[in-house]
Amino acid sequence: MKQLIFPFLLACMGMGMIACSKPKSFEYRSVKNFRLDKVGFDQTVLAMDLVYYNPNNFGVDLRKVDCEVYVNNNFLGRYLLDTMMHIPRQSEFSLPSRMAVDMKGVIKNVFNVFMSDSVLVNVKGTTRAGKAGIFVTFPFNYSGKFKMDFFN
Repeated sequence: MKQLIFPFLLACMGMGMIACSKPKSFEYRSVKNFRLDKVGFDQTVLAMDLVYYNPNNFGVDLRKVDCEVYVNNNFLGRYLLDTMMHIPRQSEFSLPSRMAVDMKGVIKNVFNVFMSDSVLVNVKGTTRAGKAGIFVTFPFNYSGKFKMDFFN
């Protein structure tokens, strides 16, 4: 009987280590359905679907996303998603996104954006995700250059 206890405990520890592996962060894929919902002189509302991939071997529940968006290191706006979503394992998913943009900052930098062939987009913030009712806040920082073809 004692000979069976050690392999059983070893197997339980191994399964526990695999089950409790550190989750990988979501991978950004693309933007879809970009549109202007409300245009104004002070504020414009942008709407889009942000497409990500969950590389984990398990599904997670996404509870909250809070981030700031910068274009060419100039503040563009703040994005907040405060809705519970289930993200399946190893699959792409879309986050419906709406962001209020302060037009004063955009107008100040619009000439630089139109005259360059690409823009640098930085997104910094936190997301709250978890499983089985246990949620953890993860910081993220995304940076990428996007080609702009205004005159082609």
